[in-house]
Amino acid sequence: MALSEKDVLYVADLAHLELTDEEVKKFGPQLDAVLEYVQKLNELDTAGVEPMAQVTYPATENPALRDDLAQPCFTQVEALQNAPEAGGGCFKVPQVIEKE
Repeated sequence: MALSEKDVLYVADLAHLELTDEEVKKFGPQLDAVLEYVQKLNELDTAGVEPMAQVTYPATENPALRDDLAQPCFTQVEALQNAPEAGGGCFKVPQVIEKE
C-alpha cells in the first residue's frame, strides 16, 4: 500500500494539521507503515476469539476496577495558582486551531 501525498494531506486535514512539503514526505511512509501493520492484523484468524469490551482483567490490583469514590482534590484557586496565564477562573492557552 503506498499512500499518495494527497492521501497524507487529506488525513492531516482531518486532524486539523498543516504539514509542510517536507513533513508530508517524512510522515507519508510512516503512515503507510502503520496501515500495512493494521492490514497484517486484519489477516489474523480471530474466528474463535470472543469479543472484548475492554482490555482490563478482573484482578484486585487493577486501578480501573477500584470503587468509584469521591477523593479530595485541588480547589480552583490551587489549580490555577501556578498557571502561566489564567483568567475568569480558567487556564488561558494559546489558540492552536485557526480554521473556521
